[in-house]
Amino acid sequence: MNPWVLLDQVEVPGSGGSMKLYQRAFEFSISVKNEELMNSRMHGSEDALAELACGRVRDREHPRVLIGGLGMGFTLRAALDHLGTNAYVVVAELVPAVVQWNRTHLAELAGNPLEDPRTLVRESDVALVIKEKAETYDAIMLDVDNGPDALTHAGNDRLYSHGGINAAKKALKPGGILGIWSAEPDTAFTKRLRGAGFKVEEVTVRARKTKGRRHTIWLAEKT
Repeated sequence: MNPWVLLDQVEVPGSGGSMKLYQRAFEFSISVKNEELMNSRMHGSEDALAELACGRVRDREHPRVLIGGLGMGFTLRAALDHLGTNAYVVVAELVPAVVQWNRTHLAELAGNPLEDPRTLVRESDVALVIKEKAETYDAIMLDVDNGPDALTHAGNDRLYSHGGINAAKKALKPGGILGIWSAEPDTAFTKRLRGAGFKVEEVTVRARKTKGRRHTIWLAEKT
């Protein structure tokens, strides 16, 4: 078996620990604090997040979408594939190195989604981008960390707090969709979304489309 090769290593802003990019043959892995955060062989649930959220807004005139977390580009690629040419997709990524990896080592994995003219990359905390302007987005997708159980950056917790949920609701247009990916189900978080006035659907999807670990996606509609 081919050994893993370390391609790059950076520190996550805000004392989030060390983030490392590995390659083994045609497979890539990103780990944080020596725990694998994502693997290029398992992105079925990230694809599903974009497919489910964008499918609900793609018929709107000039849909505007915000993605929190670039990862390996799979959520962005799926969003672009499920939106028309009239869409506009903003990606907020906290770690600049992840953007650079997606332009170099990882570029071909998802078909160079950063080169799509509909894409705008913001090297920023998505929580700050969300708060910039009210009723801006038709959909907001959070593919940040491990979901409500934050792993890489303690500040990510505020995305999933009552304040973070209300900020996302304010940033959405009427009828907008807040889509959230999580490695695990979280009953308390579902209640938190409903308590904020969202109409909530919870979907279980596989990490590799039809097999692998089960992940959770929340689709919360601003009513």
